[in-house]
Amino acid sequence: MKLTPITERFILHWGEMGARWGVNRTVAQIHALLYLAGQPLAADEIAETLSVARSNVSNSLKELLSWRLVKITHVMGERRDHFETSKEVWELFKLIVEGRKQREVEPTLAVLAEFLASPDLEKEPPGARQRIQETLEFIQVLTTWANEMLRQDPETLMKLLKIGAKIRNFVRGEAETDKPVP
Repeated sequence: MKLTPITERFILHWGEMGARWGVNRTVAQIHALLYLAGQPLAADEIAETLSVARSNVSNSLKELLSWRLVKITHVMGERRDHFETSKEVWELFKLIVEGRKQREVEPTLAVLAEFLASPDLEKEPPGARQRIQETLEFIQVLTTWANEMLRQDPETLMKLLKIGAKIRNFVRGEAETDKPVP
């Protein structure tokens, strides 16, 4: 597959952003390629297109599969597995949020609850106990809100985001604009 200049820049940038988000650069680049490709790709096509080792592609695809960001599909007349990702940005966003919630937020909630239930909590300074409780409550509220947002369809989510931007402008006393919110 021959990449256009913009597609190549998008894939490279997505890899850089992935690295900043704690995701392997190649994993992020493969996801970007599949997102823009518009068709399922075999692992060797991905390796050739991105000029990366086939073993690296294989490991990266396993990670993307574990996040449910790609799925295996079959192409008529082909014996090889092909891979594709959703073309719906909201679906991808939901999958990423759900994955991060499962891997990062839920273990933190469990540990904080464990701390608060521990008989050793009384040995901690009152300020530390209070901050642990406040942290747990804050993460619980955020999680409840995130769960509710994830239940919404993309059209409703866009409406909610636009309403949020209008509220932000109102609170700041700014004139309403159609430009993106910084």
